[in-house]
Amino acid sequence: MVRIGMLTSGGDCQSLNATMRGVAKALYRLYDDIQIIGFEDGYKGLMYSDYRIMEPRDFSGILTEGGTILGTSRQPFKLMTEPDENGLDKVELMKQTYKKLKLECLVVLGGNGSQKTANLLSEEGLNVIGLPKTIDNDLWGTDMTFGFQSAMNIATNAIDCIHTTAASHGRVFIIEVMGHKVGWLTLQAGIAGGADVILIPEIPYDIKKVAEAVKRRNKVGKRFTIIAVAEGAISKEDAALSKKELKKKQEKKTYPSVSYEIAAKLEELTGIETRVTIPGHMQRGGGPCAYDRVLSSRLGTRAAQMVYNGEYGNLVVIRNNEITKIPLKETAGKLKTVNPKDSMVEEAKLLGITFGD
Repeated sequence: MVRIGMLTSGGDCQSLNATMRGVAKALYRLYDDIQIIGFEDGYKGLMYSDYRIMEPRDFSGILTEGGTILGTSRQPFKLMTEPDENGLDKVELMKQTYKKLKLECLVVLGGNGSQKTANLLSEEGLNVIGLPKTIDNDLWGTDMTFGFQSAMNIATNAIDCIHTTAASHGRVFIIEVMGHKVGWLTLQAGIAGGADVILIPEIPYDIKKVAEAVKRRNKVGKRFTIIAVAEGAISKEDAALSKKELKKKQEKKTYPSVSYEIAAKLEELTGIETRVTIPGHMQRGGGPCAYDRVLSSRLGTRAAQMVYNGEYGNLVVIRNNEITKIPLKETAGKLKTVNPKDSMVEEAKLLGITFGD
């Protein structure tokens, strides 16, 4: 009997279940005698042997179901080499569970930090295959991650909904979109939702230029302005600070988030009432959109093929609409960020969208 382990790690998203379903359905067709072992709550389950034997029926009816049937948890990569609360070696614990269960391979569904740990386990001699999950689409080496499109649809809908009330009241509205380090979600949702201003981490903003954009709209009779702000957006002044200085400033917590700081300063500079809307974890919730269902199914089946062919130590990716693979070591620790000169940014500017630079 072949035994395959599977876990979902890090933040949840809409198509984790759809991807696991793709892996499982293909594995059951490829192997005559196979057992899939699901680890509860990500790497935590692998560490402490918290698992369950999965049955084919467990993967039935979950294509459209959001979240993850296995549960998930965040286990920061930087803490993986530190002992747990009982002084035990976390990596050794995971290796022991893997060997005790006599796994042929471990399939890891996760984002940047999760794949760094997957690569670490691969370097420790375990057979590992990664699948690219994150609503941020910031995993290096793949054109798209599953979960991104669904989250973008929700963020876009939030912007759409704000348009009517912003127009009715003649206000500036800021919609804060998820994305601490990377702005793909805000950039694309902002374009799709018709935002007038988009602020992302990769392009530090000048608040005066943002205010000028708002004033220009008012001058030509446009009574409202929609601003899409990534939660990791940063001003030019803050971007010039050292990491230590920035951390010290952020610890003061003058505002709940960057959006509230921007709102306060815009009201001061423009005299126009400004409101903040934060969709928050709604962007991770609900069922996956059609695009993500297809992508997840494709990625999942390819992962199963890679297990069958012994193509371990790789991350399944999509490039130019073809499903392929890259070594885990190539993607581990790398972020796919928005280049300020990216064609999408330039196209957005031609639409009249301001980035505050």
